[in-house]
Amino acid sequence: MAARLSFDAELRLLKEDLHEMARLIEAAIEKIMIAFENQDEALARDIIQGDRIVNDIEKAIEARCLSLIIKQQPVARDLRIVTTALKVVTDMERIGDHAADIAELILREKREHIYDLIKHIPEMGNATKDMVRDAVTAFTTLNVEMAREIMKRDDIVDELFDKVKLEVANILKTSSGQVDQCMDILMIAKYFVRIGDHVVNMCEWTEFHETGTVNNIRLL
Repeated sequence: MAARLSFDAELRLLKEDLHEMARLIEAAIEKIMIAFENQDEALARDIIQGDRIVNDIEKAIEARCLSLIIKQQPVARDLRIVTTALKVVTDMERIGDHAADIAELILREKREHIYDLIKHIPEMGNATKDMVRDAVTAFTTLNVEMAREIMKRDDIVDELFDKVKLEVANILKTSSGQVDQCMDILMIAKYFVRIGDHVVNMCEWTEFHETGTVNNIRLL
């Protein structure tokens, strides 16, 4: 019984760490939108600095997971939740990296401001931020139905990316001197697409916890 209580306590701490990591990633995405809109270099640097904290939390979660496996030797459902946490935290760390990548683009050069001409970047940011938050909730509560619903939202992010591409194409038709800036806009949008893809991975691992399969392939 004592071992079970110890495992449950460690599992609660693991979930708290995951929620804290998600909070930091959500905050980074929100800051990105402000930095992008205002060309705020100080805020962009803050996002890059914050990614180091996200990386530190990832390492702490990995250490906690490995400690649980070694000390508690979990089996069945307990083993699944620990192994899936290791997978989920990797995707979360990559999301943090992409937030920092966008911040780097904001910092790269001073550019003529075309934010008002790109209407769908903010929508991509808000959509992915909500997906990250909900995906962590789905995982920590083992809500497979919620995870499946979140995966469907990735189609919205992809559709917004297509709209950004059209917006950029229209800008280039009238202003060939903004090629570099337009390429940066496309890269920012692409990073949001990648964030959405990592959220889908997180949701697939939540589904794995319940089914033992990923993409119809049984792993455990």
